Amino acid sequence: MSERTLPMEGGCRCGRVRLKISAPPLLTMACHCTGCQKMTASAYSLSAAIPSEGFEVTKGEPVIGGLHGVTRHYFCPHCMSWMFTRPEGMDWFVNLRVTMLDDPSWFTPFIETWTREKLAFAETGAVYSYEALPEMSAYEGLVKEYMAGH
Repeated sequence: MSERTLPMEGGCRCGRVRLKISAPPLLTMACHCTGCQKMTASAYSLSAAIPSEGFEVTKGEPVIGGLHGVTRHYFCPHCMSWMFTRPEGMDWFVNLRVTMLDDPSWFTPFIETWTREKLAFAETGAVYSYEALPEMSAYEGLVKEYMAGH
């Protein structure tokens, strides 16, 4: 595993959309929900919650994809890589698909969510597991614990 240093840069598969992270993640996650399974064509999605002020698109114009609902999922308009999400009502962070980073080797999920929908073989090694999402009141403690250890 490489050391995490800022800023971190990344982009979609074709390179037409690039991004930069200048703030450390608040939390790292794996999501087992069936929506993430379908959008990633995999067993789960991997993401890092990045403070909004520490996230910027430096090249290209991502487009909204997925369900086109109030939670906005952003994709490269050319290669259709799912890059990041801006969850409804949570403007203080961007949920970055961590594999969009040029070097995601530092990443490990701290929490995993929607385990009641997980595929039987899918293991993440996350410290905390939740059948759905953690209670909103739990996030403050999770963020503090994650940031203290990382």
